This record gives sequence, C-alpha cells and structure tokens, in this order.
Amino acid sequence: MDKQNRTVLPEFILLGVTQRPELQLPLFGVFLIIYMVTVVGNLGMIILTKLDSRLFTPMYFFIRHLAFIDLGNSTVICPKMLVNFVVDRNTISFYACATQLAFFLMFIISEFFILSAMAYDRYVAICKPLIYNVLMSQRKCHLLVGIPYLYSTFQALLFTSKIFTLTFCGSKVISHFYCDDVPLLPLLCSNAQEIQLRIILFSALNLISSLLVVLGTYILILLAICQMHSAEGRKKAFSTCASHLTVVVVFYGSLLFMYLQPKSTHSFESDKIASVFYTLVIPMLNPLIYSLRNKEVKNAFFRVFKNLCKFIT
Repeated sequence: MDKQNRTVLPEFILLGVTQRPELQLPLFGVFLIIYMVTVVGNLGMIILTKLDSRLFTPMYFFIRHLAFIDLGNSTVICPKMLVNFVVDRNTISFYACATQLAFFLMFIISEFFILSAMAYDRYVAICKPLIYNVLMSQRKCHLLVGIPYLYSTFQALLFTSKIFTLTFCGSKVISHFYCDDVPLLPLLCSNAQEIQLRIILFSALNLISSLLVVLGTYILILLAICQMHSAEGRKKAFSTCASHLTVVVVFYGSLLFMYLQPKSTHSFESDKIASVFYTLVIPMLNPLIYSLRNKEVKNAFFRVFKNLCKFIT
C-alpha cells in the first residue's frame, strides 16, 4: 500500500488570484478581455511584420519575436487561470504543472535578452547609422534571437527537471495562480535549499546582466543624442527609442518591485500582483505601445488591410 502511494503522481491545487467568491466572475471577465486583446495584438504584430515588406528590418524582426514571446507567455498561463475562475476546485495535474513551469521559464527568460537585443539594435541605429546594415546583418539578428532561446530552454529544462524529479509530500496547495518555481519549493519532501540557491543565482544573473546591457546602451544613446546639433535629429532619435524604452521601464519596473521588496513587507499576495502584471498585463500592453506610437506600424496595417480588401473583392 505504501509503495502504491509513492507511485501516485500528485495533483496540485492552485490558490488562484483571489479567494473571494464574489470577485471570481468579475475577474474572469477582466482577464478574458486582457487575454483576447493580447492574442489579437501580438498575433496581429507577428502577421503584420511578416506580410509588409517595409517592416522587413532588424527592429521589426525583434518586435516580432517579442510578440511571439508575449503571446506564448500569456497563453501558457491565462487559459488555465480562466478555467479555474469557473470551476469549484482549482487543480492542475503533475505533468501539466511541469509543462506550464517549463514554458513559463523559457518565455520569461527569453524576454530579458530579446529586450537587450532590441536595446543594442537601437544603439547601433542611432550611434552607428552609417554601418547599421553591416552590424545588424540577418545572420547577427538570428544569433541575437537564437542564443536567448537556447539559453532560456536550457534553464527551463534544468529547473523543471530538478524540481519534478524530486518527491512532493504534505500539502499539494500552490500559493499562486500558476506553477512557478518558488511556490513549488515548499512542497518538496527533501531539502530544496540547493535548488532555491540556484534559482536565486540564475534569476539575479538574468535580471542584472540583461538590465546592464539595456542601461549601458541607453547611456551611450543619450550621450550620442546630447552631441547632436539638430533639434530635429534629437527628436527623431528619441522617437526611435520611445516605444522600446517604455516597454523596458514597465517590464523591469514590475520585476524590480517584486524582487526588491523588504522582507518585512514581502508576501505571496504582492508577488501575485507583480506576476499578473508581467505575465498578463505587459504582454497585452507591448503590441499597443509599438502600434499606437509608431506611424510605420499604422501605415503597414492600412496597407495590409487595403490589400486584403482588394483580394476579397
């Protein structure tokens, strides 16, 4: 009997965003709208940058991959969360939890370094415009995207396999609305300090290294802009960086809010709020930021829409 119990894979219970029944239906509606806007916005950005030839540039190449990451990140979490709003018991199977964790880690780590690659692209465009096409060749763009994908996949598989090859015992309740590595650690039977230390080290490495690249490139960009004599040139340079800088501030701001909280005020509730922001709200905002602030994207949309209407008629 004891042997049989040990071979049964656990089913986890997700606490969800809130425990208050009266908020379940309103939150379901809010997150459903957020997810629909996220899917339409990011899928639209992916299609637009593939169809319109004027968007076949390194900047839009990176924007397309950012849209893919945002769409993937939101899709890994939001549909299951929406189901949990309307069912009595918020459960997730062992394998579904492992899959969700692996894909979440892969997408979130990829986003760090795609944003860094986009910052480098903006640096080259502003500081070295004469050799931009040489420095940002197609091969280099693929490397700047491919390496983050490989690195994030390695980390995702490493931590997911480390956690899910150990034994879970005691409570099966995850104090979160999706399977994340930190809330899973207290459920392990064995000492999880080694895994926790690795998670902290890699998380700090990912956050700090990518942030340093972003900050370093924007310092160089700012110095280059200050040396420009033309007011029109400075305005054009600022507008070139505005969308990406907005995305960076929102993304890193929510992460730093979570990681830099004092221990006395730190709680899973505040982590949930930050997690909602960078896993669901930011993927919705990113395509809006890049489309609303960008004339090229608007013009491309009207061109594609016009061609589509001609094709239909």
